[in-house]
Amino acid sequence: MAEPDVRKGMPPVKLERAEFEKRYRSRFADPVFRPLQRELDAIIGAAWDAYSQSRKSPLTRKAGPGFADPEYELAVDWLAAREAILAAQRRHDDRRETPRILIVNGSSRSEHTCPGEMSKTWRLVKVAEPVFAGMGFAVDILDLSRLASEFGKQIHPCKSCVATSMALCHWPCSCYPNYSLGQTDDWMNDIYPMWVAAHGIMIVAPVNWYHAPTGLKAMMDRLVCADGGNPDPTSTHGKKAA
Repeated sequence: MAEPDVRKGMPPVKLERAEFEKRYRSRFADPVFRPLQRELDAIIGAAWDAYSQSRKSPLTRKAGPGFADPEYELAVDWLAAREAILAAQRRHDDRRETPRILIVNGSSRSEHTCPGEMSKTWRLVKVAEPVFAGMGFAVDILDLSRLASEFGKQIHPCKSCVATSMALCHWPCSCYPNYSLGQTDDWMNDIYPMWVAAHGIMIVAPVNWYHAPTGLKAMMDRLVCADGGNPDPTSTHGKKAA
C-alpha cells in the first residue's frame, strides 16, 4: 500500500519571542496594568513556554475502556464535552422527559454593545418562546449575540478536517481549546449538548449582506462534526493526517 501523500508547504507561522511578547502584552494596554509589569513578565514567560512547546492540551488523561487505544492521552476538555453530549442524548431519548425546542437567535446585534439596541430577531425569538411553551415544550434559547457582547464567549473557526478525512473530524470537535495559541473560551462544547437534547430547532436570523450572520455561520460550520464525525480520537491518535 502506498504511503499517503500528506501535502504541506504553507508559509511558516511560528513567532519569535519578541513578536510573541509584543502581541501578548498588547492585551494589557489598559493603564490599570502598569503597576503589574513584574507579574505580567512572569505570565508572559509562562505563556511563551506553552507556546514554544506547542502544548495544545496541557491537561490530559488516559482514554480508558471503550476507545480504540485505551492508553492514549485525551484532553480532559474533550472528555468533559463528550460526557455532556452523552448526557444530553440520554435526556433526548428519555420518554419521561418533556420534549425540548431550541430557539437560536442568530443576530449579533445587542443592546449591551454596539449599536445599543436589541435586535428585531431577538424580539421574534421572544414571540416564539411562549408559543412553544404553550404547546407543552420545554424551551431553550441559544443567544448568539452574546458572542459580541459577553466576555469569554467565542466560536473558533472550523478547519475543515473532514476535507482530509472524515476520521479526523472528531465528535465532538477536538480542534479546540488550543491553549498554546490562546484559542480558549470556545462556546461550542456548551452548544453541542443543546442541539443534541433538542427535539426541534428554530433558527431566527437576519440576512447580513446576502449571507448568514458571522456567529451563526461559525456555529453551523462547527456542527459538521455531529454529522458522521469520528467519536474516537484515539483511533487517529489525535489529528495525525497520515
